[in-house]
Parts: sequence; C-alpha cells; structure tokens
Amino acid sequence: MTSEQQQDIRSRLTTSRRRVLAATALAPVLTGVPAGARALSAGSDGRALVEPVMTKLADWADVSEALGRPGDMKRFMYHTGLPRRDLTVFSRGIRINPALALGTHVSFVRYTDHSTLLMGDAVVTERELQHFSDVLQKHGIMQTAIHKHLLAHEPDVWWVHLHAHGHDPVTVARGLRAAIDCTGTPPAEPTASSPPVDLDTAAIDAAMGVKGFADGEIYKCTYVRRETVADGLLILPPGLGATTSVNFQPLGGGRAALSGDLVMIAKEVQPVLVALRRGGVELVEVHHHNLTDEPRLFFVHYWAVGDAVTLAKDIRRAVDATNVVPMSGAGG
Repeated sequence: MTSEQQQDIRSRLTTSRRRVLAATALAPVLTGVPAGARALSAGSDGRALVEPVMTKLADWADVSEALGRPGDMKRFMYHTGLPRRDLTVFSRGIRINPALALGTHVSFVRYTDHSTLLMGDAVVTERELQHFSDVLQKHGIMQTAIHKHLLAHEPDVWWVHLHAHGHDPVTVARGLRAAIDCTGTPPAEPTASSPPVDLDTAAIDAAMGVKGFADGEIYKCTYVRRETVADGLLILPPGLGATTSVNFQPLGGGRAALSGDLVMIAKEVQPVLVALRRGGVELVEVHHHNLTDEPRLFFVHYWAVGDAVTLAKDIRRAVDATNVVPMSGAGG
C-alpha cells in the first residue's frame, strides 16, 4: 500500500468518526428533542465542526425588523416565507398555487461560535433575475444555484438559492430585503388558519409513512436525511438544506398536482430517477442547491398529475430509495 493510499484511509476514518459523533449530537432533534451544544471531534483539516444552537423568536426581532416581514421558529431555524402571490403562473395548463412551488423561503441559524448562517431560495421572474442578482452580490449574499423547479410554465420563473455566513445577521437581512424589494414580492399578510385540504390526507399519510401538514390549500409531506450534513464546517440542523418535500395541490375529485424535490447522495440518484419514471412521475431537473455540503447532495425536482393517493404510493417508492426519515409536524 502506498503512502498516499494510507493517508486516504486515515482521512476517511477521521471523517467517518466525525460524522458519527455529529449524528449522535443531533439525532434527538429528529424526534423533537433538542440536542445540547457541545464540541465535536476535529475535521480532517484540524478544525472542529460547529453546531447550531437553539434560539427563541425574540432573539430574531432585529432581523425581522430589517427584513420587514415576520418570521417563525422551525426548531433551530428562524424562518420567513414570502409567497409570490403576485404571480399567476400556469404549468401544463394548471394554475400553480404559491404554496405548491412559488414560495421564497429564507432561514437564519445561530451557531456556537456566535456566527449566523442564512440559507434559502427565492422565486423571481426572468425579468427580475439579473437585477435581483446584482443587489444580492452588492450586499455579499451568495447565489449557490439558479435553476427551474417546474416544467414549461408562463411567465418564466427562476429559483435562486441563497447563502451568507457571518456575525452580522441584521446587515444580511437588510441586503436580502433590498434584493426582495427589487421584485414584485408582496408584503406579508396576516396569518390565517388553513382551510381543510380537499384530499384524503389520512390515506396520503398512510402511503407516505409520515404525518403531513396543510400550508393553505396545499398538503405537504417532508423528510430529512438520516446522516449529519455539514455546510463547510457548519452542521446543518435537520430540515435545512437537506430536505425531501412532496407537495399536493388539490384539483378536485381526489386528483392532485404534485411538485417537490427529493434529496439524494450520488449513489441514490439513478435508483430514484428510475423509481419516479416507473411511477409515471415526470422529471424536471437534477442539480445541486449548495456548494460546500458534505456529503455532496443532489436534488431531483419532479411533476405529476393524477389520483393523489396513487401518486403518493409512486413517490414513496422513490423516497424509500434514499436515506431519509419522516419529519413530522414540519409546518410549525
């Protein structure tokens, strides 16, 4: 065995041990029990991974004010949703509900080193895209992916994935607001209770193996990766940057339009694509969302129209080809 091969094995063992320790630290979160912050073993470059810390809604008051919109807490994450209610988008003859595929979502997470991570994705029209990009870059907010989440649609819409890391989240929020204000994104509306979803949600839950939740008229099922995922040296809390989403838009008579994405590592990509196509699910795109995730993650976006419960069973076969676990109650 050459010295290079020996060094590679030592590096892999160190990385594996680091992931096991990190997974042990965050595993309770998957069952709704927050894990305490504590130091992890050093990475292969000698630097320790940094854990997220739990915060309260009040901790983000300055960020909310700078962003100009209220947010909510999703475990470790301070989350703000900005649905593009101003857009009337049709895909394959179906008008897309903003909660199905036209929502901008941004999340802030605080870490044990007192830094803050911003991750999210923004929905912009093709006319808005270049100016939006310029403003993001002016304010130091990275674009980690620009792509489509829907098949042919009018008007043309793009999805821009966002990333910023530093010690001044208020400045980041101001920059984000400046970019959003360059688009037609409407101001926040008062939170209203979700009406009953016109689908057999109990049957969907049974088929998907997860308790879904309503987001307005849309029914959503969510899963997260089992293994610990890091962005550079930052451990990503479950539900951030490594999520599978299955979203159902009722069409009447038990039918639904499905849109969402499945998160995969490289060896899972082909089995997932095959499972989707065998179920008659249309493929939209396969791509990355982040630049420095570990393990390297890929996402497949998909589209399907038909009986909601039947489609849930078809999607479940693809989900089962990935290393994910249900994330119940993801709506709150």
